[in-house]
Amino acid sequence: MATNDVLADDLDMPAGEFDAGERKLVVMGQGYVGLPLAARAVDVGFDVVGFDVDKNKVSGLAGGVSHVDDIDDESIRSMLDSGRYQPSESAAHLLDFDIAVITVPTPLRDGTPDVSYIVEAVDLLGAFLRSGALVILESTTYPGTTDEIVCRGLEAASGLRAGTDFHVGYSPERIDPGNSRWDFTTTPKVVSGIDDASTAAVGAFYSHLVDTVVPAAGTKEAEFAKLLENTFRHVNIALMNELAMSAGALGVDIWDVIEVAKTKPFGFMPFYPGPGVGGHCLPIDPSYLSWQAERVLGHKIKFIELANDINHQMPTHVVERLQDGLNRRGKPVNGSRILVLGVAYKKNIQDTRESPAVPLIQRLIGLGADVAVSDPVVGEFELDDEVDRVRLDPAQIASADAVVLVTDHDAFDYEMISVNASYLLDTRRRFDEADYGTAIESI
Repeated sequence: MATNDVLADDLDMPAGEFDAGERKLVVMGQGYVGLPLAARAVDVGFDVVGFDVDKNKVSGLAGGVSHVDDIDDESIRSMLDSGRYQPSESAAHLLDFDIAVITVPTPLRDGTPDVSYIVEAVDLLGAFLRSGALVILESTTYPGTTDEIVCRGLEAASGLRAGTDFHVGYSPERIDPGNSRWDFTTTPKVVSGIDDASTAAVGAFYSHLVDTVVPAAGTKEAEFAKLLENTFRHVNIALMNELAMSAGALGVDIWDVIEVAKTKPFGFMPFYPGPGVGGHCLPIDPSYLSWQAERVLGHKIKFIELANDINHQMPTHVVERLQDGLNRRGKPVNGSRILVLGVAYKKNIQDTRESPAVPLIQRLIGLGADVAVSDPVVGEFELDDEVDRVRLDPAQIASADAVVLVTDHDAFDYEMISVNASYLLDTRRRFDEADYGTAIESI
């Protein structure tokens, strides 16, 4: 593990006397990654500028309102009251920064990584970069980004030299919204730098924020490690999804198969099928690796492409299962009232990025269904103009020809749902079919 003394040496501080309060930290991006980082940094004593180009986001934070599941309004107000947190959209607040962490989005655009937000952040920081500063990239991206974009961009904008005049590193984010066991502090943090001194500086900085830091051999290895983590999950979930589709046709309960298999104490790790994958990580991050392989090696990574195809098929598979269930009950999808429960990409959070609920609902609407949606966690939803948003009660459930559980929020009253639904398709195995009979089916 890196020590505080290492950072003290590298940033020209007396050994053992590092004081977070004497260092100005800029966090570029105040979303699901940047805001928890900023909150933790304020908590340990850093003076933090939470920079974001979204005026509404900055205004909300300045007013003590959070937009991130794991950071509540009270935490934001506490950060503001400390006098150590300044949410801002003004580049003027970047002046004289000592440490900057880039946590901006890296979406896919037509299958190609969009690193424009990283480029913009680097250009802004470069104008204020000074000798002795530390710049860290956290955004998920392809191997080589730290060298190709961050270092070169900062050098071009500042006239300084990376590794000689300032430190640069990469530390992949490992935020898992809604995970109370592994939060920002308790999750081990991979750290890396463009040279040994940068790696030491990055590791020492994060040692103030997290319990454990794990040095990587270099920035490319750290960038690759992040993609490996998500590709591992993506491929294994795809395997379970494909097996679920086959098992149903074979008359086998895939959920029982997984429960039995996971009793093996070695050589097996359980993953579960579902309506599809969502969030920023699984639908996007593995494709960064496949894209880079094609760019450099001339071919994509077959496992990733296959996993993409399978996981993208799952919303369609759910609709087909729903059609079969309605047909067996003498009803077509066209004209049927279908109640969709949950539109977030995972339970107990409000994030709908890449949620499988979106293509699933769009397909149902295209088939002529009358779609209603209930989600006690998600506020505004991109399909609100095309669906009927309802508050869940016995009458709403009973009036639906079919109920589809897409996101299994704990806030749902599952007993009430099971008692009143005439037909329910469970994509998360929240219900035990043995307890409820033929009214409930699992994918």
